Amino acid sequence: MGPGPSDVAPSVLRAMSLPVLGHLDPLFVAMMDEIKAMLRVVFQTKNAMTFPVSGTGSAGMEFCFVNLIEPGDEVIVGVNGVFGGRMVDVAERCGAKVTKVESPWGKIIEPSQIAEALKGRRPKIVAIVHAETSTGALTPVEEISKLAHQAGALFLLDTVTSLGGWPVRVDEWEVDEIYSGTQKCLSCPPGLAPVSLSDRAMAVATNRKTKVQSWYLDVNLLASYWGQERVYHHTAPISMNYALHEALRLVLIEGLESRWKRHQANHELLKKGLTELGLSIASQPGHQLWQLNAVTVPEGVDEATVRKALLNDFSIEVGAGLGPLKGKIWRVGLMGETSKPEHVETFLRALRGILKK
Repeated sequence: MGPGPSDVAPSVLRAMSLPVLGHLDPLFVAMMDEIKAMLRVVFQTKNAMTFPVSGTGSAGMEFCFVNLIEPGDEVIVGVNGVFGGRMVDVAERCGAKVTKVESPWGKIIEPSQIAEALKGRRPKIVAIVHAETSTGALTPVEEISKLAHQAGALFLLDTVTSLGGWPVRVDEWEVDEIYSGTQKCLSCPPGLAPVSLSDRAMAVATNRKTKVQSWYLDVNLLASYWGQERVYHHTAPISMNYALHEALRLVLIEGLESRWKRHQANHELLKKGLTELGLSIASQPGHQLWQLNAVTVPEGVDEATVRKALLNDFSIEVGAGLGPLKGKIWRVGLMGETSKPEHVETFLRALRGILKK
């Protein structure tokens, strides 16, 4: 019940134990097509360039930045936690001139802040973390996307913690480039990073003046591998693709709307139980994630001792706070397979007993 990885469904684990095919075997190639089709549904997009990058969510982040940025490009990044800060680092390593738009950890990036940062600027990219894993805050992005496009910029979105557990609507929100991870609300082991690029973003990537700084993450090469040509690029992690295929199948059997409602219901159940214990969620009211709950540590309680007791006595893992929230919150994950009422109730019983001690 931490910030990820989440629990994995037994059928996903079984899928990983199947015999390994060659990555250009006709059966595996057919599976690649099915994975792309299911990812389009989960991302709510018709983008042709939708596929899983071989690597974790951070590889998805690098993929998005290295393909769009050339040295000297201007980029605006919203920073309200660890992963906004990581975006800044990656963009700067690509040679971008980065303007940070900052909010206190636990607060959202307001559209008005982005509008202010855009005054007198024509950046290439505006980048936002949709669901900030380090704080449990969810930034609404529809208006920010419009502001970015009005300024002639591409809109880039991190959905590592939101995809599969909160509505993500790539086409409706006009997201140009988006990335996620498999180990959060998709309940698949870590190792792949689903991504999707709009036609506009692909045009930027294919008409660069300089080569993409990463050979491995160059979408111009990967497009031939994941496209109709099937040109050899790298050996895909076969078993991880089996796992993602099965995980996506389970998501679509449940249905996106039903899955989102389940995450919301279990979040509300947790909040109710925390209130009865005199505890609260630290992130901004009205913008609290269903799947990642930043629980405020009570005054006089050593948060590390509580986490240790949860793990050793009840086999429950929760996450610690990071950065300015270190020692101040527990990060309680209710993602995918982990988001069940029985898990919430078990956690609340265990926490109640530990706090009494």
